[in-house]
Amino acid sequence: MKTFEGKTAVITGAASGFGREFGRIAARLKMKLVLADIEQGALDAVADELRGVGAEVLAVRTDVSKADAVDALAAATVERFGAPHLVFNNAGVFHGGLLWEHGVRDWEWVLGVNLWGVIHGVRAFAPLMLEAAKADPAYEGHIVNTASMAGLLTPPNMGLYNVSKHAVVALTETLYQDLHLVSEQVSCSVLCPYFVPTGINSSQRNRPAQLAEEGAPTRSQLVAQAMSDKAVNSGKVTAAQMAQNAFDAVAADRFYVYSHPHALGNVRARMEAIMTHANPPDPFAEHPQVWEQLRAQLRG
Repeated sequence: MKTFEGKTAVITGAASGFGREFGRIAARLKMKLVLADIEQGALDAVADELRGVGAEVLAVRTDVSKADAVDALAAATVERFGAPHLVFNNAGVFHGGLLWEHGVRDWEWVLGVNLWGVIHGVRAFAPLMLEAAKADPAYEGHIVNTASMAGLLTPPNMGLYNVSKHAVVALTETLYQDLHLVSEQVSCSVLCPYFVPTGINSSQRNRPAQLAEEGAPTRSQLVAQAMSDKAVNSGKVTAAQMAQNAFDAVAADRFYVYSHPHALGNVRARMEAIMTHANPPDPFAEHPQVWEQLRAQLRG
């Protein structure tokens, strides 16, 4: 995307973390903003902040796990600004623990937001962007889907999250191929951040009552939450830095976007195991104390 000024950006999960920083950068670039989040108060606060710096903002409370809600978001976008140019399918939640200890509601919640949210975003917005491209040879569009380094690795005790993010990586890689089959004007990127302070570790605050946990948290789930709190809150790369990486990638039409490139050593080890028929390697090989700590806590 060569220019941003005057174009429209849609951002889900806009009230905190990466979403809030996407909005701040887009406002500085003089884009029109459509902000979506399930947390009304926080959404209103971000919308007011960005209007305060001169941005034109449409804020829409949205549960991205619901098809009709995302369809309504797309309709509101078109009504106010026309087809968007930049779409961030960014809303996400975290829930860790051993795979067999998750109830159906856990799976429905995490996959509903992390995967179905992206599916609905692509389904609702990609056709609008492709139609705009057909109508205007100068139109440029880009979709950015937020996955995770957990979409490229398989760390233990967080399998539910891994599944959701691996699916987003596969979806976005396929989307890249599909888009380029039909248009040179619309492209996409996938974000694979490692541990970045975004607030995702406190995402239980927005868990719907009808999808409440079935029973008390297990030991593995408590351990996962504690480790997530520590890792996320101690992250050295900020959400603002990762958001800037994303905008740089859009400008350069770069697909993979990372916060911690050094973590790719673990991805390489996984790929090599696949190619050589080896068993899955330790995803924390560069920090073996993590594996030992997990094993001690879960066996103790």
